[in-house]
Amino acid sequence: MPLVYEPYAEQVKVWPKDGRHILAQYDDESIIVYQAYNPTIGRYASACGHFGDGFSFSRMSWVKPNFLWMMYRCGWGTKENQEVTLALRLRRAFFDSLLESAVPSTWDREQFATSEDWSHAVGRSSVRLQWDPDHHPSGAKLDRRAIQLGLRGPVLRAFATTELLEVIDLTEFVAEQREVLSSRGTAGILAPRERVYVPDDPAIATRLRLANWSQPERD
Repeated sequence: MPLVYEPYAEQVKVWPKDGRHILAQYDDESIIVYQAYNPTIGRYASACGHFGDGFSFSRMSWVKPNFLWMMYRCGWGTKENQEVTLALRLRRAFFDSLLESAVPSTWDREQFATSEDWSHAVGRSSVRLQWDPDHHPSGAKLDRRAIQLGLRGPVLRAFATTELLEVIDLTEFVAEQREVLSSRGTAGILAPRERVYVPDDPAIATRLRLANWSQPERD
């Protein structure tokens, strides 16, 4: 299934301006996350449909469902070892399982009574959760929070192989939009179409303390 693109200027009209939200492109069965790699890892993955050559299964790997957060992190494909941007289509049920098992990267006093409890949970979990400021295409911080998930161990291997449905190389697209942003500003750029994603299980949304959101009727 091809990625769907939409002008940033149209998308921002229907995005929440603050709070914890998961912005993503998704359908009934799948969801897109993003990563940026050096050419060796990125080209292997895009050619083979899974990770292999150069990819480390022994360290934590972070995924982001928000395209513009990824662009901020990789400098629109200009940072060293982040030149190749990949859109990775995952099984939606797998993504929800990541959200369900994720442990915050810092002590969350509402979720863990003591720092020791949190530390033990971090040691047992294969998924790390972090909320960061979302970013404007220019790189400026926003009030809205964006999620990223750190994966390791068997969860990372599943992500990189069996749960990975499609690998899409966005390197040329990112370069094109980088030039548009530089010459015409945000009014001219396209981005993968994203809307607020809500897990099927309400308990997951509660656990993550996702902000309430009703999609505008115009969408």
